[in-house]
Amino acid sequence: MTVLKALIFDVDGTLAETERDGHRIAFNRAFEDAGLGWHWNVEHYGALLAVTGGKERIAHHWHAVDPEAARAPDAAARVRALHAAKTAHYLELVRSGTVVLRPGVRRLLIEARARGLRLAIATTTTEANVRELLTATISPLAPDWFEVIGAGDAVAHKKPAPDIYDWVLERLHLPAAECLALEDSAPGVAAAWAAGLATLLTRSVYSTGEPIAGALADLDGLGSHPHPAHGLAPTIDGLRPWRGVVDVNTLRQWHEMRPHGPSRQRQFQDELRPALR
Repeated sequence: MTVLKALIFDVDGTLAETERDGHRIAFNRAFEDAGLGWHWNVEHYGALLAVTGGKERIAHHWHAVDPEAARAPDAAARVRALHAAKTAHYLELVRSGTVVLRPGVRRLLIEARARGLRLAIATTTTEANVRELLTATISPLAPDWFEVIGAGDAVAHKKPAPDIYDWVLERLHLPAAECLALEDSAPGVAAAWAAGLATLLTRSVYSTGEPIAGALADLDGLGSHPHPAHGLAPTIDGLRPWRGVVDVNTLRQWHEMRPHGPSRQRQFQDELRPALR
């Protein structure tokens, strides 16, 4: 039997609702500073999340609103400058306490460390953003809880490509079968799936109601004792409605039920799709 040895966390939307309450606001402040007249409201930003990576998101939007300027020789440099300004605004928001962890995240991290599970991060945001978030919401020592932090431009291809997960697994010196990914979105689940990882989907505000296939369990969060999580979880009879608090014992039980081999994985996905509609 393959034993669960590590948890690999996405950051934005998984650890905290950073997309709506942090990154979106920071982008808009950077656009205002640059005099661009761009403003990403909550709904539009949700659509832009289909493009992974902050610099990539800026470039995508620019090509949509002003394709000629977006093709100028200095466009790439301007995108990098905008993204740097946005990162500075984001870090200010995090330090101010505007961004908080989702319910159950701190509890699960503390329990996982105490129970001997290794921790890692696989994200498209920058490492500076990750470290600041962990420091501001948990403690200055929290970044050191994570043995590997795969972030930003560590790899050439961002989610839904599996590259960042492959990068993290290589540095953990663990096979995918001994790890569990925690994600909040379709690109994240696709990236983890392609890397061979079983994945717990904890939907964020932007992925609620979105059809997402490939997750081992599909929940609205990790849950707390006053406010349990809800969703679908694996059983010996297939996916069934579930309500409760996600802890290490729960993750280990679900990990044992992960699909084995390509044929079983395809069957698992076929079972999952109608349940998520």
